[in-house]
Amino acid sequence: MIITNFCYYYNIYAILFIGDIMKRIVIFLLSFSIFLITPTTVFAQEKDTEIKVKSSILMCLDNGQVLSEENAYEHLSPASVTKVMSILLIMEALDTGKISLDDMVAASENAVSKGGSQIWLEVGEQMSVNDLLKAVIIASANDACTLLGEYIAGSDAAFVDMMNEKVKELGLKDTHFENSTGLDDTVTNHYSCAYDIAVMAKEVMKYDLVRKYSTVWLDSLRNGETELNNTNKLINKYDGITGLKTGTTSNAGFCLCATATRDGMSLVSVVLGADTSDDRFDKSTQLLDYGFANYKLAKIEIDETKLTEIKIKNGVVKKITPVAQNTDSVLVDKSAQEFEYEYKIKSEVKAPIKKGDVMGEMIIKNDDKQIASVNVVADRDVKATNFAYLFKQLLKYI
Repeated sequence: MIITNFCYYYNIYAILFIGDIMKRIVIFLLSFSIFLITPTTVFAQEKDTEIKVKSSILMCLDNGQVLSEENAYEHLSPASVTKVMSILLIMEALDTGKISLDDMVAASENAVSKGGSQIWLEVGEQMSVNDLLKAVIIASANDACTLLGEYIAGSDAAFVDMMNEKVKELGLKDTHFENSTGLDDTVTNHYSCAYDIAVMAKEVMKYDLVRKYSTVWLDSLRNGETELNNTNKLINKYDGITGLKTGTTSNAGFCLCATATRDGMSLVSVVLGADTSDDRFDKSTQLLDYGFANYKLAKIEIDETKLTEIKIKNGVVKKITPVAQNTDSVLVDKSAQEFEYEYKIKSEVKAPIKKGDVMGEMIIKNDDKQIASVNVVADRDVKATNFAYLFKQLLKYI
């Protein structure tokens, strides 16, 4: 009886023990197979996070230095990001007193006929420049933008001519506009590029009024009857965001010009041709995060004795002393603490020269590695000598 019971309990224990071993083996095999699968899964997830856009750039608004770029000069439809230039001209008209915020403007048939984003102006309706400007910056209203252009230049076409003249004035080579709104369903030669738009944004963000409206999430017109909703989702999500402009058409895809400021440094990211709306915001966030995480503005010490005189060949002035440019806003690696400087300045140049012409550079180094450079430029215009000048000089000598 004792032996029988012992055998009975021994068999039960053996079964349980073997079962426990089998359970451990099964768990091990499952864990091992998950381990084998995990790298592929992680790789797939990492690959999915890659954001593809047609073009992008990250630029410092303080000095125009480019921190990152991808096809930044490719000609693309900018959609409503076109309005960055329109806003710039509106602000210049306000700045010079050509128009004022209190001016009342009557809506034209042409302005009312614009599709896309709008505030549904009616022909003859009166609205102030201030309200029209808010509608353009906050809600990207095509009718308001067209009306302001007409008011400033006299006609829609004349305002577009002003836009293209401003493009030339800024020295931009890869932009041409056919309208002030960015609507591109009928245009044939309306394009810009990420770099050019970043330069336009650099000029636009000099105006405090733009920043005042570009950071508004919700507003209204017509005593609250018309709601203005900002199309830039980063306004409520990104630390330090200051603007600026979205754009979307079937031809352009999803576009965004985003500006932000942290610790006294301002950046602009431009994204053109994203596949989805989220992609443009995510890509812009990545670019801005990269800039703020890796760079800072530094004040550079200038050794005036190193800015040696430059001889002017055939000039009415025989020599000039150059000056360093933008020394208060040099962008450097965030980890850099101490700087060394190397001056490379021309010994002689030929007249004529213009104020601001590059005469050399000052190289900023950290641990013997170049981290930035500053142009050394002419401090004045210098005309070339000619017969009339030489004759006058001869008369003075006589």
